[in-house]
Amino acid sequence: MTRWLTLLPLVVLIGLGALFAFYGLKHDPQVQPKALVGRPMPDLALPALEDGKPVQLRELTAKGPVMVNFYASWCAPCEVEAPQLNALAAQGVRIVGVSYKDAPSKTQVFLARVGDPYVQRLVDHDGRAGIEFGVTGVPETFLVGRDGVILDKHTGPITQLDVDKLAARLR
Repeated sequence: MTRWLTLLPLVVLIGLGALFAFYGLKHDPQVQPKALVGRPMPDLALPALEDGKPVQLRELTAKGPVMVNFYASWCAPCEVEAPQLNALAAQGVRIVGVSYKDAPSKTQVFLARVGDPYVQRLVDHDGRAGIEFGVTGVPETFLVGRDGVILDKHTGPITQLDVDKLAARLR
């Protein structure tokens, strides 16, 4: 009986190795899940950056489609995408910014430095809204139609090549 107990760690190690070989080596790490695309965006109320008053996200689509952009002041790629967001806003695209796990004072300094393309600035203190949206990291942007249905998800910083494509999707 003790002989089997001494072999147990080896059996577990072989089992974990087999699991890695069959799943881990075939799993594409570049695949980004788009589970919410085609579904209504989460019905959340988040505090406004300026005064902390709750804002219903779904109400923001009443005036037309919006982009919901999760960003943070500590996020270098968020700073890289700032000029493209400002360009989209200049084209009339309505962008809602959600400050993800960031202090409001740092967010305000960040927006003063890189520009503020947002029609509404919201705060996700604890990351709960990010979980509801399925955010895997910042920056992440969701295109939301007038009906509140998520049309697309863009993971990573928006590049110059993405600007026209995203603007066309929201018109």
